[in-house]
Order: sequence, then structure tokens, then C-alpha cells
Amino acid sequence: QVQLEESGGGLVQAGGSLRLSCAASGRTIDNYHMGWFRQAPGKEREVVSTINSGGWRTYYADSVKGRFTISRDNAKNTVYLRMNSLKPEDTAIYFCAVSEKSYVVSPSSADFGSWGQGTQVTVSS
Repeated sequence: QVQLEESGGGLVQAGGSLRLSCAASGRTIDNYHMGWFRQAPGKEREVVSTINSGGWRTYYADSVKGRFTISRDNAKNTVYLRMNSLKPEDTAIYFCAVSEKSYVVSPSSADFGSWGQGTQVTVSS
């Protein structure tokens, strides 16, 4: 129903910044909860950050609080993840996802039905 395309990943030195973008097509996402997840080799997929449909309620994993910022522009049907002060442990494939719910109290991957292909983020030490 919804197609997602992530962009903005790449190679960056520790302490650097990146901004990831998630462009949605096929359906508007203004009524949906959106999320960013990541998965490193040998690790389980974990939630990074989510944002409710209206953009006023957000969730951040403890590991990224104070460094990452999620935002959305419903007019552009796009969600962003600004990543500052990147660390080598942030290295992973980052996925954008959509939940049919307008909000999720305690987000997990099971709450999200549509996923993008992911974009690689590599942070060198």
C-alpha cells in the first residue's frame, strides 16, 4: 500500500552527522505513525525513533537520546532522522517503517507493517 525509500546514508567519521530521509509514495502518511529502525550485523533489529501522525509525540531509544532527532513533513510525505555525534556503534542499516496506527505507546517492529529497503550508515572510529 505504501512504498518507502530511504536515502542519506553513507560513511562518516565518529562525531559527524547525517540526515536520513524517508520518502513515501502510493499513499499519504499523514494519518500514520512512522518509525526508524536499525540492524547491525549479528544484531536484532531495534527501534531507533518513532513519531506520531501529527508530529508532536516522539520516542527515542536510550542509546540515541540527545543525539538523534526525528521529524516529519506531511506535506512532502517525508520523514527525517537527523543524526548528530555519531558513534561507531551507530553503524547499521537504517530502515523506515509505517504503522497503520496513528500512535504507538511502546513501539516495536511488530507494530509496523510497511518497510523500506534500508540505507547503510557506517561510522568510522
